[in-house]
Amino acid sequence: MAKRLELKFKNLEGSTVTISLDNPIEPADPVAVKQAMDNILQNDVFSSSGGALNEIYQARIVDRAVTDIPLD
Repeated sequence: MAKRLELKFKNLEGSTVTISLDNPIEPADPVAVKQAMDNILQNDVFSSSGGALNEIYQARIVDRAVTDIPLD
């Protein structure tokens, strides 16, 4: 199973922008995640086609399971 931490922000146009990180540490520390997201906004680390990121929207861990189907 592949897990991914998704940090979601709103940009100046109001669109959602997602920054994804593979293999997050679990359990996630909500305080550390919020601090990291605040730092991203304060330091204007990323931008998007809709402008700078200006609001924290959501953080979540996504768990995805992949099962191969044998075709022989």
